[in-house]
Amino acid sequence: MHRVYLEKNVLVAAKERISWAFDSFERMYISFSGGKDSTAMVHLVAEEARKRNRKIGLLFIDWECQFERTIQHVDEIITEYKDVFEAYWIQLEIMTNNATSMYEPTWKSWDEDKKELWVRNKSIKGIKDPLFLPFYFAGITFEEFVPLFGKWYSQGKTTGCFVGIRSTESLNRYRTLIMQKDRFQGKPFTTNVVDNVWNVYPIYDWTVEDIWVFYYKTKLPYNKIYDLMHQAGLKPSQMRIDEPFGDEARKNLWLYQIIEQKTWAKFVSRMNGVNTGALYCGEKGNVLGNAKISLPEGHTWQSFAVHLLDSMPPKTAEHYKNKIAKYIYWYKDKGYPNGIPDQADYNLEQKGKAPAWRQIVKTLLRNDYWCRNLGFGITKSSNYQKYLDLMRRKRNEWNLFSEIRENDNSLAKLDIE
Repeated sequence: MHRVYLEKNVLVAAKERISWAFDSFERMYISFSGGKDSTAMVHLVAEEARKRNRKIGLLFIDWECQFERTIQHVDEIITEYKDVFEAYWIQLEIMTNNATSMYEPTWKSWDEDKKELWVRNKSIKGIKDPLFLPFYFAGITFEEFVPLFGKWYSQGKTTGCFVGIRSTESLNRYRTLIMQKDRFQGKPFTTNVVDNVWNVYPIYDWTVEDIWVFYYKTKLPYNKIYDLMHQAGLKPSQMRIDEPFGDEARKNLWLYQIIEQKTWAKFVSRMNGVNTGALYCGEKGNVLGNAKISLPEGHTWQSFAVHLLDSMPPKTAEHYKNKIAKYIYWYKDKGYPNGIPDQADYNLEQKGKAPAWRQIVKTLLRNDYWCRNLGFGITKSSNYQKYLDLMRRKRNEWNLFSEIRENDNSLAKLDIE
């Protein structure tokens, strides 16, 4: 897909898209993160909502472990636009990946079992009662929560969810837009979420320079954490507001130590592996699997993978064994009946076009819990136990991993014969 340039600036185009959305959807809400992009979008959507005297929803998922200034900014925006936004400030237990630790590979916000370690107290504006949302269940993941919220909020009507992502920010975000075939009324800035709910990306063609020009000219409020990021030496393109423990987000953990020391001190107590992640997430090599990795002396990539699995907590290792077994078995009918090679062409491996034990090792080193590096998606939490039972049977059937012996914490070695 090639870019087609319009004879108008991005601000005019964004306002036209927002106006179209108000005309086209019966219900609308905003997915808000508190970041520079979603805040710029919020200002534009609020402007249109006030013109039409229309009230819409605003969804903010509070991860508990965020910059304090981000929380202050979110509160500021909700207060400023309370006449047009019905705020859903979510402060419930939600699961996501923790790429900083193999001992605690998933992160649960607002974990009631660790209440004494919470980074901060809940806001009086937050939704704390799980019964408020009928679709909510214990152990729900972020990836499950988002579409279920949209479906619930829609009330069965056509619904648009404004999302402030820009296609120039990352390749994955660019693909989100160009790979989508199911669009609302054929608009290229829309994607289907679930049933009658559609994402709308009004600023998808903005650059990071466009964002800051917008704030400079309008003088509208933005998250002041970006000023501190600038002082810490980050380029505008490097400044991100995310939950801090994901595969990509962990590389900015060091920022908390510099610009919000009190928050950082609470992080270290709250989450396993955070300090290690901050120390090594920028290092290339085997510590966290960044960039190229090296093979220890005396090992093949396969034996190194088994060694890493042996060093993990049994529950975490069992999770990875299931994924690896499925990965190997899938390739049996794709030209690898005797098992995958130790390594293949590096570029083909990186593109996911050639299987190899080296890619498995990289996945393990990166604490890539859901094995996205191997092409897997996230297993729905509601189906996870069924998945474990199924994979236990399948592994015996495939003879890829023998079962762990009773009362033996060491992992059985791989059998691919």
